[in-house]
Amino acid sequence: MTLRLHNFFRSSTSTRVRAALNLKGIAYDYVPYVLRNGETRTPEYLAKNPQGLVPTLECEDGTFLTQSLAIIEWLEETHPEPALLPGDPDGRARVRALAYMLACEVHPLNNLRVLFHIRDQYGADDAAQKAWFTHWVTLTFDALETELAGSAATGTFCHGDRPSLADICLYAQVWNNRRFAIDLGQWPTIAAIFERLDGIEAFRDAAPVNQPDAE
Repeated sequence: MTLRLHNFFRSSTSTRVRAALNLKGIAYDYVPYVLRNGETRTPEYLAKNPQGLVPTLECEDGTFLTQSLAIIEWLEETHPEPALLPGDPDGRARVRALAYMLACEVHPLNNLRVLFHIRDQYGADDAAQKAWFTHWVTLTFDALETELAGSAATGTFCHGDRPSLADICLYAQVWNNRRFAIDLGQWPTIAAIFERLDGIEAFRDAAPVNQPDAE
């Protein structure tokens, strides 16, 4: 069988893996879930991913891979071209640092589980959830903009002139930001890189709005 991606159209972590698969030209079966309906909390799904999260990549040998960055690193090792990490140690460290700013500093605080928790436990209404989300995005995007705008290593994309792991994380996060109408205008370098990425078919095909389960 081909790879099977268990995912949700709006999940930014799922968007990351879709983009990586597309960039590497790897075919996969799209298996959608509705998170708010608890479809990832069933015994069947928990047997694949005990955290009950998406994405989960089901391999040809029946192995289930979880956590988007680990999945992308696996893809990089098993399908090395085109490379999503630079060839030099300094470049790889920079790309990973940029990616981790988004994947480890923004996303964990703003994912659906956290938003539901502050709503249910602390009474955060829609306005409060937007303020929470915007605060954590702004804190990291301000620093990311400074790094990208001020570094000679930045090129057409986050690092040089071909898309990398950092661009995958940036693209997915910007789409996530649109849920709360966060304007990219205050971060011109980030906005320009996103527009270039959005013009690439592999990225555009990974966008939430272009998935079969999009609402």
